[in-house]
Amino acid sequence: MAPTGPGDAGWLRDQVCEGIRDRIIDGQLRPGDRLLERDVAEEFGVSRIPVREAIRVLLSEGFLEAVSARKIVVKQLSFQDVLDLFDLREALEVVAVRRAAERAQQRQIDALGRLLTSAEKATRSGRADRISRANNAFHQHIVEIAGNALLASTLQPLEGRMRWLLQQVDDPSAVWQEHSALYEAIAARDVDLAADRALRHVRHYREVALDVLFDSRPADSVVPPPQ
Repeated sequence: MAPTGPGDAGWLRDQVCEGIRDRIIDGQLRPGDRLLERDVAEEFGVSRIPVREAIRVLLSEGFLEAVSARKIVVKQLSFQDVLDLFDLREALEVVAVRRAAERAQQRQIDALGRLLTSAEKATRSGRADRISRANNAFHQHIVEIAGNALLASTLQPLEGRMRWLLQQVDDPSAVWQEHSALYEAIAARDVDLAADRALRHVRHYREVALDVLFDSRPADSVVPPPQ
C-alpha cells in the first residue's frame, strides 16, 4: 500500500481521528458531549467526508456512540464496559509481560529503564498529559520486547480506551511504583514474578476504576500490592 500524506483522504481521516481521540482522552471532550460534523470539519479545516470516516472509526473503537441516526456523542462507559476492558487487558497484559521477561535483551531492559525514569519525571511534573504519554510508552515498550506481532495488534485498539479510562482514576505515584516493580521483575528475567506483578497491576486498577466510577467493585477482586 502506498504511503499517505497531507491531502490524501486516508491521511485526513487519520488526523481528524487522532485529534478527536486525543481530546476525549485528555478530557476536553467529556462523556455525553455531542459531535457535529460541520463543527469538527470547520475546526480541522477539512470537508465532512474525512470527519464522517473518522467518526465511523471512533464508533468502532468505542470512544463514540450513536444515540440516534443524527446524534453522535462521546460514549459514557458502563459498568460492563469497564469490566470487559479490564478482563481483556488482564489476559493480554500478563502474556506480554511474561514474554518480555523471557525474551528481553539487555539493551531493551536499559531502554525500559529510561522510559521508567521519564515516567517518574512526568509524575513529578503533575501534568496529566505527560504522565499518560510516559506510562503508555512504558507499556508499549513491554509489548515490543514481547516480540509477538499478533499480541501487539490485538492490544493496540485497547490502548486509547485504557488511557482514557485510567486518566480519570489514576493515582500517578502508585502507577509509577507498580511500573517500577514490573521493571525490576523483567530486568531480573523472573517470568513468574513479572506475570504476578502484571496481574496485580491490572486488577488493582480495575478496583480503582470501578470504585471511582461506580462506587462498586467485585467482591473477589481485592489483591494485595506487589511485593
